[in-house]
Amino acid sequence: MRSENMPPMKINLPLLLLLSWLPAAAVFAVDTKPVAGRLQAGAATSNITPEIGGDIVGGFVPFPCTDIHDELHARCLVLDDGKTKVALVVCDLLGMHRSLCVEAKRLIQDATGIPASHVLISATHTHSAVNALGERVRGYHSDQPLTGYQTFVARRISDGVRRAIATLRPAEIGFGSVEVPEHVFNRRWFMRDGTVPPSPFGKMDRVKMNPPGGSADLMEPAGPTDPAVSFLAVREPGGRMISIFSAYSLHYVGGVSQGQISADYYGLYCEALKRLQAGAEQFPPFVALMANGTSGDINNINFRTPRKSLPPYEQMRYVANDVAKKVQEAVAAVEWKAEATLDARAQELPIQWRKVEPELLAWAKDVEAKVQDAAGKNSMTAVYSGRVQRLAQASPETKTPAQLIRIGDIAIGTSPCETFAETGLEFKTRSPFKHSFMVELANGYYGYLPTPRHFELGGYETWPGTNYLEPQASVKLMESLLGMARELAAQKP
Repeated sequence: MRSENMPPMKINLPLLLLLSWLPAAAVFAVDTKPVAGRLQAGAATSNITPEIGGDIVGGFVPFPCTDIHDELHARCLVLDDGKTKVALVVCDLLGMHRSLCVEAKRLIQDATGIPASHVLISATHTHSAVNALGERVRGYHSDQPLTGYQTFVARRISDGVRRAIATLRPAEIGFGSVEVPEHVFNRRWFMRDGTVPPSPFGKMDRVKMNPPGGSADLMEPAGPTDPAVSFLAVREPGGRMISIFSAYSLHYVGGVSQGQISADYYGLYCEALKRLQAGAEQFPPFVALMANGTSGDINNINFRTPRKSLPPYEQMRYVANDVAKKVQEAVAAVEWKAEATLDARAQELPIQWRKVEPELLAWAKDVEAKVQDAAGKNSMTAVYSGRVQRLAQASPETKTPAQLIRIGDIAIGTSPCETFAETGLEFKTRSPFKHSFMVELANGYYGYLPTPRHFELGGYETWPGTNYLEPQASVKLMESLLGMARELAAQKP
């Protein structure tokens, strides 16, 4: 009973009536005050679909997009252990210039306080997106002015992280891995003597990328595959899923209609995984992320028994739905934890640009002088003539970024390149953390990253202009990642 001495209660009747009519799921409140030792998580997406008319850059010669098959997104997951926040962002793009990532991290740090070293931004490598790499005429430079679309993407990444922070709530985390070998194939092949065609530079390689399917000249793949989908899952304590961050070493699937924008299987996987979640449409919605693992020499083509031609998007949907189903099944076996120490390290490595020898530069200039028509300018030889000349005028420093994210007993190493599967497998084996995997095309784009032995074999991924960095770059990257991992593993939680 109310005492006679108590003041009368003031009731906001219109507000009370409104709340009484709202369904329970429509009223959402989160405790955003971090508590040391208690994990919080939040996830969100930002639309980064470009205007129609921009150039699609998945092939050697860009062409304009004329339609949008499915929207492109920056998918964001933020974790908070009460002391430290980390942000994981995956963008539906072929790749991103380092300067774009630097600007996005600056915006995030200014708005949220999360330091740049604790923000991982990667691209999926869909071949059906427009250019976020910058102006090609600027060549191989680590710093460049941003284009309008790059500025838009940087802002949308920052928006997505800020939205994820707004949904932070208590969470549990678990790590999982599931083998899905049926979709990944090494695309570099040894072939019978004399059957590998000469490179654009007139030299004979020992291996060929994407050889003729079913050919009797095929001998064996030049490297392994990594069939594992590594993932970290976060959920509300004992409740519905918040997000699943995945990484799979599959280059892309392709099979889009001409001129259409698409997030490829990465985006379709995220939507398929979302459909499998209970309450996924409640606010805040479930957010899936699929990062590219280490797939510089891996694709979705079985060259021994090539598949028949399929309608657009059919193979893409098949891969996306199958991988999502297998990940969802693996989540059931996850061991959930309410705590996870967060930390990160980042470095710019002392790696040099690929050296252009005088005779190679002379070849490139000779080719350019001989090209007289449009068809010649679009030839493979002419394309590499231009790339070699731009590479010869590279900036003094590469500023090659390397990053290590710690999430409890999970370590995520990064590479800014299209990285070979054996590099990712080596990191998993040598990392001091219980669970480790790599994400490529992170924090910049620096071409392909073959291991030193692959430079001896040749092939597309080793050509100057496809490969931007020195032959020891993969070794230096691995030393950096393992050094940062050992440093973080030695620290007490």
